[in-house]
Amino acid sequence: MPKQKYIKPIIIRHASAGMANKFGRPLTAIPTQRIEGIQIQELAANYGSPLFVLSVRELRQRYRELHRAFANRYPNFQIAYSYKTNYLKSVCSILHQEGAWAEVVSGFEYDIARDLGMPGNQIIFNGPYKKRDELKRAFIDGAIVNIDNYDELNVIESLADELGKTLEIGVRLNMNLNNPPWYKFGFNVESGQAYDVVRRAQSSGKVKVVGLHIHAGTYIDDLTIYQKAAAGILQFYQSIRNQLGVTLKYWDLGGGFASRNTLHWAYLPGEQTCPSYSQYADAISSTLMSIGLPPNEMPRLFIEPGRALVDEPFSLITKVVAEKRLPSGQRAVILDAGMNILSSVQWYKYGIQTVQDSGTMVEDTVLYGGLCMNIDVLNANVSLPQVRFGEYLLIPHVGAYNLSQSWQFIFLKPAVIAIEDGEVKVIKRAETREIVQAAEELPDDFRF
Repeated sequence: MPKQKYIKPIIIRHASAGMANKFGRPLTAIPTQRIEGIQIQELAANYGSPLFVLSVRELRQRYRELHRAFANRYPNFQIAYSYKTNYLKSVCSILHQEGAWAEVVSGFEYDIARDLGMPGNQIIFNGPYKKRDELKRAFIDGAIVNIDNYDELNVIESLADELGKTLEIGVRLNMNLNNPPWYKFGFNVESGQAYDVVRRAQSSGKVKVVGLHIHAGTYIDDLTIYQKAAAGILQFYQSIRNQLGVTLKYWDLGGGFASRNTLHWAYLPGEQTCPSYSQYADAISSTLMSIGLPPNEMPRLFIEPGRALVDEPFSLITKVVAEKRLPSGQRAVILDAGMNILSSVQWYKYGIQTVQDSGTMVEDTVLYGGLCMNIDVLNANVSLPQVRFGEYLLIPHVGAYNLSQSWQFIFLKPAVIAIEDGEVKVIKRAETREIVQAAEELPDDFRF
């Protein structure tokens, strides 16, 4: 008989699965063995670990639910998907199949949308830094451009001279809505700056203000912020309509809707605090509709969701590569996925699920990523049953920002697959060293 691995005995408090935590929810050790009907261990064996997995069914379903919530409450409504949240071509294209427009904040993202076949007049171009040639292309294509600062307005006025026509623009607003307010972006309403820029734009004869835009923040689960934003944009419109003769074609309430992940500093879990799509729609639409215009005269309402659409349809498969005991006696598990591909661990206390049957006794565990850096902690204290070297864990709800903000550090980035109707498709191949170093040059003088 082979010699068994020796582990120094230590007394550790365990809990039995089925006991309730402080929220009254039972601790569970029931494994999640399949995604969209396919064995997780089979997916890892075929496509590697770590591995991002997209449920296309859930992505489509979330879009349809969000669209229905707003379309039932507002007569002229359009979703523009926030590319920065996850700009994988397959993700963007699936949402365009469902009817979404594109919301971009760089020429890089604009190019992705155009390459996917999005017409220019279905692209909203936002952000504090747009290059002159990018703006020129956007206006030629008929894109919606929301300006962020006076310097950008100067560039656009010069483009109007160059193109020989009046250019239509939207103006991004900021207001004292949350703590801290997002004053970095756009023009402030309370100080009068926003009114001044609209007056300046209208008087130039080179541009025409046809839209108002506001994006109050990110992961907003307080509906009163959207009510205040909608009320503020409505009041501002009434002011510039009465005093400057502005007639809007659209108003854009941005995104920032929450997902069912739990923020580190939150007391209650995200699944209990995240508003429904209908609640977001009520907060925004009911306020805007109070303007009293006939439905056919209402400005088109844009929203720019990202996280609320793509966070939950994605999961991350990761493998246990080591386990140890910390000096405190707490169990530590090291995984093959680190914060280089899961940057949102800085904000979220992710839920962790076992894949294999690991028993019913759970123990407080710290989960480390595989990076050679001490801050690479994926969960500082999660109740898990015994998991061993070579076994798998599943981290759900990882679709927002982790892929677009991932770093190239120590390890190569993993593959991304999508599952629809039982069929697996690779939508991003795992990186290789050749891909990572393709842009590098090694001059002859530096060779040894």
